[in-house]
Amino acid sequence: MEIATALQQTPSSYIREILAAASDKNVISLAGGLPDEKTFPIALMKPTLESLCDMPEVFQYGATAGYGPLLEFLNGYFELPETHIAMACTGSQQGLDLIARAYVNPGDKVVMEAPSYLGAMQVFGLVQAEIVTVPQNAHGPDLVALETCFAEQAPKMFYAVPDFHNPTGVCWSLETRKQVAALCEKYHVALIEDAPYRELRFSGEALPLVSDFCPQHSIVLRSFSKIASPGLRVGIVTGKRSYLEPLIKIKQGADLHSSVPMQAVLLGLLQHEDFDAHIDTIRALYKTRYEKMFNALTTYLPKGCDINPVEGGMFVWVTLPQCDTFALAKSLLSNGVAVVPSPVFYPQHQLASSALRLNFTNATPDELEEAVKRLSKGLSEQLAQPEAMQA
Repeated sequence: MEIATALQQTPSSYIREILAAASDKNVISLAGGLPDEKTFPIALMKPTLESLCDMPEVFQYGATAGYGPLLEFLNGYFELPETHIAMACTGSQQGLDLIARAYVNPGDKVVMEAPSYLGAMQVFGLVQAEIVTVPQNAHGPDLVALETCFAEQAPKMFYAVPDFHNPTGVCWSLETRKQVAALCEKYHVALIEDAPYRELRFSGEALPLVSDFCPQHSIVLRSFSKIASPGLRVGIVTGKRSYLEPLIKIKQGADLHSSVPMQAVLLGLLQHEDFDAHIDTIRALYKTRYEKMFNALTTYLPKGCDINPVEGGMFVWVTLPQCDTFALAKSLLSNGVAVVPSPVFYPQHQLASSALRLNFTNATPDELEEAVKRLSKGLSEQLAQPEAMQA
């Protein structure tokens, strides 16, 4: 049986392939966006896990939109406007998939920053969207390019990760947030705000969501994978009721509903008196690891590299002298360190500048320093090859 055309046009995920190779215990992985297992709040979840035996109702079929007590709690937790509702998904990735299936027809234009999240490019590719990119600077998307894109391309939506962007780690400035929201309202473009790293700020001041400035023109994707556990597979989508009702309809046909017991566990975790302290612990740990990696990169990288400092999240973006980053990643893997090369974060690989995305949350400080030493050695060897400058 022949597979669908859209799937035929979807390339295999390089990250999935490299993570498989990086599972070797001799490889230090800076490739995946994995939280440290030691941060999983199992002790805080234990009371609810134990109480599930006395909650037979959560083992029955549930409402497609989600577990009622959780959704009611989240209305206040997220301070949602009266016109907005929340729905639970099997991870926020499913929420993105539901949005694409509900709203994107083949050929519809979806705007993304370049580089951008690989998983989003795959989702929009499967519904045969035309992905249009705008460049990014230190404050967020290039606003002139964005307005030109909105005015000339008439896209349906703008997908963005404003807080600690994947892959670059950029956090949009307050002024950029306001101006993007105004542009979305002016040109009737729906903002799809993906916020999986928002709680991982370890320095600087927290900023409002972009959607706070255009609440009637936005949908927000929220994740608990980075602050609770990826294995819970509970994400939350919020937005005005008319935006979310089509998603609920599609989800009903997709899986009926997400795991109710896991939604109950998440509710218990969010209501635990020590949950805020748990978040503070994660932030402190990741700040220490980020500083270790940043200092090592500053110390060991050869000249011509540029390190993008971050105030939170899980990634550091390192711009390199012109070279073949796929070849570099392959050689580094053979020398015991896994990284992700920049082209995978661009719809058109050939437009990518030479760079690497490095994760700092799932390796020890000693491993981070050793990995950077191996990376620097491998990069120096790559740059010393004449053909590297021609890649």
